[in-house]
This record gives sequence, C-alpha cells and structure tokens, in this order.
Amino acid sequence: MNARVAAIVGVGFVPWSLVFAGGELTLVFSFGLVDPAPLYVTDLLRYTFVYTRGLPEFLIAWPVGVVLYAVALGSAVSGRVLGREDRRVTALLLVVVGLTQVSFAWGFSRRLDTLAVPVGAVVCWAVVWWFDRETLRQFLA
Repeated sequence: MNARVAAIVGVGFVPWSLVFAGGELTLVFSFGLVDPAPLYVTDLLRYTFVYTRGLPEFLIAWPVGVVLYAVALGSAVSGRVLGREDRRVTALLLVVVGLTQVSFAWGFSRRLDTLAVPVGAVVCWAVVWWFDRETLRQFLA
C-alpha cells in the first residue's frame, strides 16, 4: 500500500466531526456515532434508517459523505491494485466529502448550546492537498 492510499484509508479512522451539545461530546466517525460517557456506539445504518426520520436534512450530509468516501476509497484502491484510477475523480470526491462534513457541522452549530467541529473536512482536504494538488491544479486550469 502506498502512502496516498494509506492516507485515504486513514480518513475513515479519524473522527469526522466533534459535536459538543449540552456539555456532552459525540464523536462522529465514518462507521457511526460514539458517545464516550457512557460509552455508546450508534452504527451508521441504524442512524440512517431509524434515527433520522423526521429530523433536519443536514443530518443526512454525514451518511452521504460516507458513501462518497467509500467510492473515493474504492477508486484509490483500484488504482493501486489494478492500475486504473482517475486521480481527479478520487480527489474531487474527497473534496466533496469534506463539504458534506462542513454542512453537517454547520447544521449542528446553528443550534443553541451546540458546537460541531468538522475535523474530517480538514483531514480530507489535507490529504487532497498533500497528494493531489498538482492533479487538481492541472484539471482546473
């Protein structure tokens, strides 16, 4: 595995958002929500198909970001394994994943006594900047 693919895999292991609400912290990962005290994990499928019915639309940004991340990861892995990847697509997907997390965090932060920090957006954009900035620069020129 090369450094770029490892970095993209790593995006899935960092908290994508830190949500501070009512004095409590929730860590939003690609696989689910983690409430540290007391320790409780809500997986992505349960969150998406059970808990989001009737809730604000910004909450859907997180699962959409996870799907886009999975596509970007698949693209990067296929590039490494099969030698077939359009790095522009992978990079743009990661940029959009970051935007979904900004939207998710912004939706939470508009609520009273709530602050959300989109850590995943920063990490996605850092990976794109570090490994694919020239690719994107040439594409956008």
